[in-house]
Amino acid sequence: MATVSVNGLRIHFERSGEGDVPLVLVHGSWTSHHDWDAVAARLAESFSVVAYDRRGHSRSERPPNQGSVLEDVSDLAALMRQLGLAPAWVVGNSFGASIALRLAAEHAPLLRGAIVHEPPLWGVIADDPALAPLVEEDEEVSAVVAERLASGDHEGGARLFIEHELGPGSWSQLSPDFRATMVENAVTFLDEARDPVRYAFDPAWLGDLRQPVMLSTGSESPPTYGGVVSRLADALPHAEVARFEGAGHIPHATHPEQYVEATRDFIRRNDG
Repeated sequence: MATVSVNGLRIHFERSGEGDVPLVLVHGSWTSHHDWDAVAARLAESFSVVAYDRRGHSRSERPPNQGSVLEDVSDLAALMRQLGLAPAWVVGNSFGASIALRLAAEHAPLLRGAIVHEPPLWGVIADDPALAPLVEEDEEVSAVVAERLASGDHEGGARLFIEHELGPGSWSQLSPDFRATMVENAVTFLDEARDPVRYAFDPAWLGDLRQPVMLSTGSESPPTYGGVVSRLADALPHAEVARFEGAGHIPHATHPEQYVEATRDFIRRNDG
């Protein structure tokens, strides 16, 4: 991996592929650029791919002060400029999808287009009477996770988070390396949990966006994610919505072939 100084922090990234079209992969909470390992090499057959560790994750530097999703957006914009990637396609999963959409709203000229899977932008569905109780439950669990992390029980907090998201017993089914990465990055998740604007988003911010966007969800994901994607699609009538059958919140890891095919197809149909 290589390192670049972004907004005063050392950010590690990995570059692969010789394609003419740049593609930036933005991972979600708890993880690292390795979150994309199942798809990065195949995407590099068609694109020039950059995957990086977001601030505070794995090999990238962790600032000592309270952070914000706004800093992640600024980091992504600066990384793209410094590496000469812009305009590029930005692909994000979960919290990385939230970052990608905020980048689209604030720095649209940096984008060729965006591909985002299940951003946890609960503010978008806060007024939905069917989904609001599920959001409240999610936030209650996140608060307990944060309490455990703040007490120093990083593994316990990570386990609770995973088993809430993926079901009882799922923590033990993860690889030892993945579990270790989550524990290593637990402090940064605590930082995210304390960020008051982490879930805030107004779909109207995307009203002037003209770049192509693919919004996706998994058939096995909680309905809250589908609700967010639906609201975003209403604000972006030119966007496409994809559904990964049999997949949940991380289709790039569980259904990599399906994910790569959908990503390649969308870019090929919409680039240039």
